[in-house]
Amino acid sequence: MNEPPIRFLTIESTCDETAAAVVTDRLEVLASTVASQEALHRQFHGVVPEIAARAHMERMLPVLESTLHKASLTWQEVDAVAVAYTPGLVGSLLVGLTAAKTIALVLKKPLIGINHLHAHIYACRMAAGVDVFPCVGLVVSGGHTHLYRCQSPTVFRLLGGTIDDAAGEAFDKVATMLGLPFPGGPAVSKLAAQGDPRAHSFPRSFIKDRDKIAFSFSGLKTAVRYAITGPGNKDVRAVHLSESQVADLAASFQEAVVDCLIEKTRLALETTGLSTLCVGGGVAANPRLRERLASLAEQNNVTLHIAPLSLCTDNAVMGAIAVEHYRAGRFSPLSLDVASGLVR
Repeated sequence: MNEPPIRFLTIESTCDETAAAVVTDRLEVLASTVASQEALHRQFHGVVPEIAARAHMERMLPVLESTLHKASLTWQEVDAVAVAYTPGLVGSLLVGLTAAKTIALVLKKPLIGINHLHAHIYACRMAAGVDVFPCVGLVVSGGHTHLYRCQSPTVFRLLGGTIDDAAGEAFDKVATMLGLPFPGGPAVSKLAAQGDPRAHSFPRSFIKDRDKIAFSFSGLKTAVRYAITGPGNKDVRAVHLSESQVADLAASFQEAVVDCLIEKTRLALETTGLSTLCVGGGVAANPRLRERLASLAEQNNVTLHIAPLSLCTDNAVMGAIAVEHYRAGRFSPLSLDVASGLVR
């Protein structure tokens, strides 16, 4: 007689999406809910941590109840509780972790803390339906740009990452400079398709350094600002640009970001000798990046897995990485605390 599946309630609240899902140890998705806060942060052209935390508190219980309803489960039928506890915004992380601890304590179920960035890579495993490990993992999102050697679903080694801003954050800030709406990634990408990526020669930090896997986008943002205003402290809002000028700036900026991502990913593949590449995170939805990644994979005989659009932005389905921790007997104590910085 077949054993019934083990059902995991997974919680995601690292930034500005309140999300929950129910997945099984067979990696079946029984339900998924994502409550976006995009409208709350749009006027600020970025995520405001205090607003995000408050919104998580308001939405967490309705999201959890909705998810269980979709999965046709009662609270008592949950077998384990998983939650992203690192990295992210402290207030946002605390809401999710507190909810997960409370559920685990009341139901007397095991608690599994997961790394949000590792989960982004695991989204590729969920979409592929087959094992993707070992692989090189690229996480590129609003708050993170990092490359990993992923030996297994539970063993990740950081190869390198951004020393300042993340790629997604750079997209948001450049979008604001260009008068485009938040979130900036989709807006810049859409406009870049109409522009000339060679119109401006923007810097590509570390791109020629073959001994270092690292990213830096702060200088690129500054270069875009000077391309708009010229030297001095002129307010970008006071500069009038034609539609073609804005499109060229967007295209040139995007190409600079993608060049950096591609070259360091190429270096990571060469350094590790691995032939599988998995890519996740919100910026992985960028069409130009996906096009260049496909080309990189073809040129180097690499198997490429990019998370589908529905799993690029923050979600709780990728929390299914908890299944791997469960199998390995890696559980978390109720004393688990959030870690806003990068846990390697």
